[in-house]
Amino acid sequence: MDVFFYAVPALMMAVVLLAAAKVVRRSMDLRRAWNSGLTAEARCLRSYTTSSGGGGDTSVTTTLHHVYEFTTREGRTVRFEEANGPSTVIEGDIVTVHYAAERPEKATAHAPSRGKAAAGTIGMLVFFGVIVAFCVGFMVTYHQMSAASDGFFGM
Repeated sequence: MDVFFYAVPALMMAVVLLAAAKVVRRSMDLRRAWNSGLTAEARCLRSYTTSSGGGGDTSVTTTLHHVYEFTTREGRTVRFEEANGPSTVIEGDIVTVHYAAERPEKATAHAPSRGKAAAGTIGMLVFFGVIVAFCVGFMVTYHQMSAASDGFFGM
């Protein structure tokens, strides 16, 4: 039974750490694209929404996605999808995308907003850190309580 009180928090920490890695990776991709100085005209090929939640009394979250296609300076055609774009962009619109020469598939149509991106990344990492700290605290507290109860009942 003890393994349950260690395995569940450890699994939660693993999921949170993977999510944190994904947040950091996306932040680095955005920074790399914005800092490269390379831009291109891209056409919005498709826009669609996805919804999540709504079960029971939970709220529904809708995310707007866009699919863009552009040609790099080297002549390579790149198609990429991006979530949370502006709702004013519709199919057929031309937008400016920022991309890094070594990874054009990680392009972004979001305008450079380094402060906003950094604040969002830091906020998510703090939130993830609180979850990990809670899990570690839970495991340590459980370990201490089980060690104390073993000593008490061992008398």
